[in-house]
Amino acid sequence: MAHRRTPRHRRVWTVAATAIVIAGVVTPAASGTTTAAPCTPGATYGPPLPGPAVAARLIRSGFNFLEGPTWDRRTGTLLLSNMQNPTGPQGVQPSAVLRYRPPATFETFIAGSGSNGLAITADGTRVLAATHDNRTVSSYSLADRSRTTVAAGYLGRAFNSPNDLTTGKDGTTYFTDPNYQRGNRPDEQGGRTSVFRVRDGVVSLVDDTLPQPNGVVLSPDGKTLYVGATGADAIMRYTVFPDGSTGNRTTFATMRTPDGATVDCAGNLYWASYDEGLVHVFSPSGARLGTISAGRNTTNAAFGGPDGRTLYVTSGVSGGGFGLYQARLNVPGNPY
Repeated sequence: MAHRRTPRHRRVWTVAATAIVIAGVVTPAASGTTTAAPCTPGATYGPPLPGPAVAARLIRSGFNFLEGPTWDRRTGTLLLSNMQNPTGPQGVQPSAVLRYRPPATFETFIAGSGSNGLAITADGTRVLAATHDNRTVSSYSLADRSRTTVAAGYLGRAFNSPNDLTTGKDGTTYFTDPNYQRGNRPDEQGGRTSVFRVRDGVVSLVDDTLPQPNGVVLSPDGKTLYVGATGADAIMRYTVFPDGSTGNRTTFATMRTPDGATVDCAGNLYWASYDEGLVHVFSPSGARLGTISAGRNTTNAAFGGPDGRTLYVTSGVSGGGFGLYQARLNVPGNPY
């Protein structure tokens, strides 16, 4: 019997205010903190998973809706978005950037960020954010949290609600634009949900034929772009040319409700399935290597930790609300 799928990120849970205290601004990491280095070109890696079915461990629950984890090597901390229920006549979801300092400290880093997906820039000085509050891509300084606009719209029209992004060493940023967080605001994209890229302030279209594009990630060498189309239950692969443009689209893999994703230094992909509560792991050739389980309604994943081999996963928990999970893996993650 067919069923109606609840659109991702429209379905959020309210949790008791006593569940967790989020306050203050995190101070810089202590001197001498060891953080993961970028991937080594030409290095050889073994199997990424310790077994075909890995169970992630819950670090902390009590959040409303977590998304967009990204590791900040400079401070040895994890940034992630905590989204709230829609508010106001436009039905926009407020959100804040949290900062997690292992093993157990969570604090608010950017209040009112309006963010979903996040990515640290290659120089480590800013965090890029898919910001649905004003339907743009934004950049926040990690030093003073000041905000600037990276992409304001396409051909004079507002985006739907930028959702996730990835950035290369050359500064080219690719981002997805489904309509999950558009709320009651006007559709200026003519019913299209698209993938874009922005470089030096110039926004270009990558693909406007994917139903609800979502997670997006670059291969470690920057030559391949992967995009999850939630509405098609498929992951698409594009060739990235030296100027940042893309072409040669093919279907990389199929899976249920692909959400956010990350990649390790060997080019293996880790793709969250929102409906399944799993992270599916694929080799660069598309072979299925195993799964990582983490609660329910899994949204995203990112590598971090001192050696880059801790996979952090944002996912729902039994009984409602969201939590941050972690699993130790064999191959370090790509930092971008």
